[in-house]
Amino acid sequence: MELPRIQKGVVDSSYYAQDIHGKRLGIIGFGRIGQAIAKRGHFGFGMEIVYHSRQPKAEAKPFNATFCSLHELLRTADFICVTIPLSPETQQLIGVKEFSLMQPHAVFVNIARGPIVDEEALIEALQSRRIYAAGLDVFSQEPLPMTSPILTLSNVVFTPHIGSATGETRYLMAKLAIQNLTAGLLGNTPPNLVKTNTLKS
Repeated sequence: MELPRIQKGVVDSSYYAQDIHGKRLGIIGFGRIGQAIAKRGHFGFGMEIVYHSRQPKAEAKPFNATFCSLHELLRTADFICVTIPLSPETQQLIGVKEFSLMQPHAVFVNIARGPIVDEEALIEALQSRRIYAAGLDVFSQEPLPMTSPILTLSNVVFTPHIGSATGETRYLMAKLAIQNLTAGLLGNTPPNLVKTNTLKS
């Protein structure tokens, strides 16, 4: 096993990632998924939770989560996670201006939909080290072309729609689809309707 390089008596920091304990986690969108992330961040790692959504949520109280503007979230969060649905209003919500607001050590995570982010702006922010790193489960074009420059970057972690790849989760996903289909065929309201409300900053 190779030992970390020593430069003038200091361990080379490029060998390490960032600790998330006690850091500020910014969640864009605070629905069921956003709340689940807040729960893990708050109780699991003692993170300070800030979030942005259409309006403050009573569900934020157990996590001591603070409602704030999108601008404030981007400017102050150490880790930024996108969990909002894709709509005409949220398409390319995160672009050049938004990445310019983030801190140089910020880690950007998109588990929502690829087109919510201007992928060219993201690539530039990563290449120039405007932000520290990104974790991506979704992309503007799927499957991601093998010619995409994002595949050449060393500060990106990819989980292309495999973050939920457990037998239990996939079974529950199939069960939920069947419940929605059955409810619709019987003339009842499906439990998981697609909502048209959009997120405003």
